[in-house]
Amino acid sequence: MMHLGFPLRLDERGRLAFADDEEYLRGLVEAVLLTRPGERVNRPDFGSGVDQLLFAPGGDELARTTQVLVQASVQQWLGDLLSVEEVAVEAVDTVLTVTVVYSPLHQGAPTGERRVLRISSGGAR
Repeated sequence: MMHLGFPLRLDERGRLAFADDEEYLRGLVEAVLLTRPGERVNRPDFGSGVDQLLFAPGGDELARTTQVLVQASVQQWLGDLLSVEEVAVEAVDTVLTVTVVYSPLHQGAPTGERRVLRISSGGAR
């Protein structure tokens, strides 16, 4: 299935670009993780606010808090589209890295297919 690309952009023909299921889901996970609650006018509770934690002082407490926040936010907003398999948070010096492993729930997705999204204070990868 094809979806409108997010953020909206034009393709090489000058038309709205489309995204496949994989790119679409990845973009949705990034949107949840990098949107601060209160940032969207019509959905003030949308997002996780984890971007603010990426630059907070590190440590085990921050890592655990971030892990719970990410797990809850992704499950709340995208639970009908994907299954969160694992959330790992690593705090090393001043860098916080969040890894989300998820499986798509849409029809046609291979059973057990897992995808990984990693964000850090350096950006999404």
